[in-house]
Amino acid sequence: MPGKAFLVLRNSLTMPGNPARAGLLLKAFYMYYLYILYSVSSALYYVGHTNNPVRRLTEHNNSEMSTYTSKHRPWILKAVFSCGEREAEAIRIERFIKKQKSQKLLERIIAAEPLTGILAQLVRVPTSRDQFPA
Repeated sequence: MPGKAFLVLRNSLTMPGNPARAGLLLKAFYMYYLYILYSVSSALYYVGHTNNPVRRLTEHNNSEMSTYTSKHRPWILKAVFSCGEREAEAIRIERFIKKQKSQKLLERIIAAEPLTGILAQLVRVPTSRDQFPA
């Protein structure tokens, strides 16, 4: 579920110097996602990463700041992919896609065509079109 934190419990007795009174240490992990937006008005794609695709889409469509995405509204969510618990991995994949500068590549990713290399690890969120409003 987007934006949900997963809690990991560890026994603090095995971690010297830990002041946790209950004997447990809580650590939050977020799932990170790669998302692809499309601007019908400008016929452009945008790729980004986030831990909450619904919030991020809303920000792109409603932010009062003057940004690249504010100039090409409205945006619709074309695809969302799970990238795991490491934000660095989501950033690495996002940068790779952006460096390709290829609309055809983005359309292949959206169409769920077989991918190789770094993109082979992408796991599409199956209900992205239903779960995340346009």
